[in-house]
Amino acid sequence: MKKTVVLLSLFSVITINYAFQTMKNPKSEIKSKLINATILLPDAENGYYRGTRFDWSGVISDLSCNGHTYFGKWFDKYSPTLHDAIMGPVEEFAPLGYEKAAPGENFVMIGIGLLKKPDDKKHDRFGYYQIIDPGKWEIKKKSNEITFNHKLKSDDYSYDYTKTVSLIRDKPVMEIDHKLKNTGKESIVTNVYNHHFFVMDNQPVGPDFTITFPFTLKGEGQGFGTIAEMKDNRIIFNRILKKGETVFCGSLTGFNNKPEDLDVRIENRVIGAGVRITGDRPLSKLIFWACPTTPCPETYVDIKIEPGQEFTWKFIYEFYSEKK
Repeated sequence: MKKTVVLLSLFSVITINYAFQTMKNPKSEIKSKLINATILLPDAENGYYRGTRFDWSGVISDLSCNGHTYFGKWFDKYSPTLHDAIMGPVEEFAPLGYEKAAPGENFVMIGIGLLKKPDDKKHDRFGYYQIIDPGKWEIKKKSNEITFNHKLKSDDYSYDYTKTVSLIRDKPVMEIDHKLKNTGKESIVTNVYNHHFFVMDNQPVGPDFTITFPFTLKGEGQGFGTIAEMKDNRIIFNRILKKGETVFCGSLTGFNNKPEDLDVRIENRVIGAGVRITGDRPLSKLIFWACPTTPCPETYVDIKIEPGQEFTWKFIYEFYSEKK
């Protein structure tokens, strides 16, 4: 009994600390007839996430639909500058100008700003870089949608980036629309992926989860063949992941160069709920990563924009559950 009380007390402390932390950070809520979502807002001084890996916009700390929750805190350690202390369907762009920048010079991370390259080492997405200029954010909100606009100007790379998170009024659907305009001198050649940190009713990652694709999967990696398996077009788990364990494949293949192959379902049979992720651009790369709290299909899209031109892409999330 004492052990149970101690564990419950510890959980309460963690929950209270997390709640207190999010209270200090700017946030906004959007809702539709079926979905409620809390968005943590970008802010260079007080934002919940101020790391230099993920785009600061569209961070969703919780989302509920038809009695189920889909996002939440999946990590143990928190610092505002920690690279992965972030929640929701968050996105990371490949850096611009890092390779040609000399130590002490600057490079660009879209959705973050102008950063300083400290040395000759290869870019480290898990590290932290000094932010020289966080750019300018503008945020507009309606009851069921929120739009982020981020502008950055630098000597070589400049851009005007807009992301809109919308809840479709009478459907269990969320859309994330993007528009990136090149306002600089250099071509923007990069890629972007969504990490998809789904936390579904706080269910542990294990045999109750299935991740399904519209093509036969090919690949290998850490934990496959032991903890997890690829069976035709599905990823399944043989057991619940233990603390500290991960499953990872850095290159899942089998997809074609068509938008229809960007179509992923994450389902949990215990809660009888799932989410379908689709997009309007072809997959350029597909990675899968999972830890004990979240299974993450990482969907990549290639981007090439000449000066003065713009590029758009979209992710659509359809939430569904068994009727009880």
